[in-house]
Amino acid sequence: MEINPNEVYTTEEAQDYLKISNSTIKRLIKGGILKAHKVGGRYRLLGKDVLRAVSPEVESRTANVYLKLKKKVKKTIENW
Repeated sequence: MEINPNEVYTTEEAQDYLKISNSTIKRLIKGGILKAHKVGGRYRLLGKDVLRAVSPEVESRTANVYLKLKKKVKKTIENW
């Protein structure tokens, strides 16, 4: 599958291309790593944003978001 930068993709198509789970794509969208727009109650992504997600710069940002989330969850669990 080849991503066209000017085409619009569903989250399912982006998941297949990036080989990630549904929960991961949702986390990437909510974290601002992947830009998406809601159309008719469903998210749509531009091909250029999907391609950008596989760049090394985005990978490091994703790792930072994951580590922040992990720290937050750990802190919440400790406070129980």
